[in-house]
Amino acid sequence: MLKIHRCGICGSDLHMTDGHAPHFTLPENSTLGHEFAGEVVAVGKGVEKLKVGDAVTALPFVGCGHCATCLSGKPNFCAEFKGAAAGFAQYAVVAERVTTRLPKTLSMEDGALIEPMAVGLHGVALAKLTPGAKVLVIGAGPVGLAATFWARRLGAGRIVTTASSRRREALARHMGADEFVVPQEGQDLATLAADALNGPPDVVFECAGQKDLIAKAIQCVKPQGDVVVLGFCTVPDQFIPAVAVWKEVRIQFAVTYSMQEFTHVANVLDAGAVEPRAMITDRVSLDALPDTFEALRDRSTQCKVMVNPWLS
Repeated sequence: MLKIHRCGICGSDLHMTDGHAPHFTLPENSTLGHEFAGEVVAVGKGVEKLKVGDAVTALPFVGCGHCATCLSGKPNFCAEFKGAAAGFAQYAVVAERVTTRLPKTLSMEDGALIEPMAVGLHGVALAKLTPGAKVLVIGAGPVGLAATFWARRLGAGRIVTTASSRRREALARHMGADEFVVPQEGQDLATLAADALNGPPDVVFECAGQKDLIAKAIQCVKPQGDVVVLGFCTVPDQFIPAVAVWKEVRIQFAVTYSMQEFTHVANVLDAGAVEPRAMITDRVSLDALPDTFEALRDRSTQCKVMVNPWLS
């Protein structure tokens, strides 16, 4: 059992509670919160590697623990996959096999950042960037910032991040972007991106999860380029397949991450790459969580809000 110290609020938490995500029905009395870190306060039968007092984070899902996908560190593809997120609480029960012990250099807030950073790492790993690749990141929320961070570290050349406003320009540059573009009315993103990158992007990461952005990514990417969809769009969307066919675009959807990727994030932060800390813009109590959820549904100056269950 963990005593939860921090849990980040994710955009998917907002989507799953806004009434527009029919494919993600929540069991009655379920507890959300999948970006958490805490302290082990009790261990059950068969626990071998953890002890009381350890600081850990964990995957917010588990599998059977015995099949090939589980043994390869990918319980999200297990036939017995089930969510186990419960970070918006003071205590939570997690399975030892999906935990990662936090290095001593990392705080609980660092630990709660590992999950969203792993989402970005998985997407960038799927892109298989060639050295010097031109990259466009659509969206400057936590996932877009994470994709920017990992693209910088996994071989990208020039990186351009785009969003609907300049509120997070400084954050995007801090995480590794070379340029930040905001299309104005009448401006074409594909043209702006190509100008900033000195050519169309080799890879486009769609990280905002809004309607019509897959079509926009296809428009922007170079012929035979790659579009990686990290966004979590929960409404019907459409694009014209012929446009993608004509350019022979490869479209890759990404979901969660592997156990190895999750642990790798902790190791990279431990090695001193602590830029992601700048994403944390506020801390709130559990009592303030409902009002905070509603405030985050609208355009906000916040980036990553952390819940401290012990804050009064």
